[in-house]
Amino acid sequence: MTGAKVWGALWSHRWFVLAVVVALGIGGWQGVRLLLGPSVVVDVVKRGDLVETVVASGHVETPFRVEIGSQITGTVNDVLVKEGEHVAKGQPLIALEARELKAAVVQSTGAVAQAEARMRQLAELTLPSAKEALTQAKANLLNAQQTFDRTSQLTQNGYATRAALDDAQKVLDVARTQVRTAEFQVYTASPEGSDYVMAQTQLNQARANLDTAESRLGYATIAAPRDGVLITRNVERGTVAQPGKALLVLAPAGELQLVLQIDERNLGKLALGQKAVASADAYPDRRFAAVVSYINPGIDISRASVEVKLTVSDPPDYLRQDMTVSVDISVAERDDTLVLPIRSVHDSLSGQPWVLGIKDGRASKKPVRLGLRGNTQFEMIDGLAEGEPAIPANSGVVTGQRVRAVQP
Repeated sequence: MTGAKVWGALWSHRWFVLAVVVALGIGGWQGVRLLLGPSVVVDVVKRGDLVETVVASGHVETPFRVEIGSQITGTVNDVLVKEGEHVAKGQPLIALEARELKAAVVQSTGAVAQAEARMRQLAELTLPSAKEALTQAKANLLNAQQTFDRTSQLTQNGYATRAALDDAQKVLDVARTQVRTAEFQVYTASPEGSDYVMAQTQLNQARANLDTAESRLGYATIAAPRDGVLITRNVERGTVAQPGKALLVLAPAGELQLVLQIDERNLGKLALGQKAVASADAYPDRRFAAVVSYINPGIDISRASVEVKLTVSDPPDYLRQDMTVSVDISVAERDDTLVLPIRSVHDSLSGQPWVLGIKDGRASKKPVRLGLRGNTQFEMIDGLAEGEPAIPANSGVVTGQRVRAVQP
């Protein structure tokens, strides 16, 4: 058969010939695949820096909250703020009905004025009058004494009667009594005397009553004890406020803290002062710094967790009370160490982790010893050397299977 006839026969059966060629190619490829194994993208042990973090979620809290209530019983006349509002120290928050309290202040003010007038009366009238009366009484006593002395002398010389001497004695006694009475009046009107002390006591009491009345009037306006944000409002106009009942709850401005529940297995890795990076779930792309400031000494047995608090010294404006946050706490660092992606490590939480390496073209199980665990990589302490491959756990390859490693 000539060449032309051969090509003609092939061309007439070209589709059959093509199918045979494709079948032979597929068969050859499958044969090679069976002999050499499937191609698998492997991870390679490399050197790099690794930071181990403990990841947890929690919520935002202020270090403490201030419950604001009334110190007196009264009807709420007006609520001057809204929930969520920022307030400054001393800013009025709630106004109570104050008519009776104002009347009490007016009454106490009048009592103070009356007591002060009594003090001025003692100083300006009673005491000067008593001193003048004492001076007059002393003059009368001197005159009576002189009269008695002369009468006594005349009686001894026989020029005066006994009755005259008795009358002089009576006048002298009366004069002495008047002096003692005048001295007592001066003493009682003086600062150490009873009238003065009584008047001063009444004035002090009146002023104390006025201070009390003014304080109670001040209690009618409930003000913010410090800067902060009102996070709870349990009062409306017409509410009867009573001591001990919280009307508003204030989250003080300043430092915030993040409260986390961390698995107790990570307790040994935590320490005070460790740095962390956090983000609010509502703003996942905006991260801020925090520092571990408290580790609860006890364990929550129901959740097998430990409470940890982190201080945020410079909180961003968007943080809100009780907002959910995610936190990465840096617990250890290694520079220039051997690392392998987490996806290639089997049984990492057990005491016998291992990887699928490649030996003589087949998948081979290799025990390894792990160090730090980062977000995506493990530190390889022992079991694999730099540059050795490891088959990812999700590749479907089993131990002993032939594979062809392909590096990414």
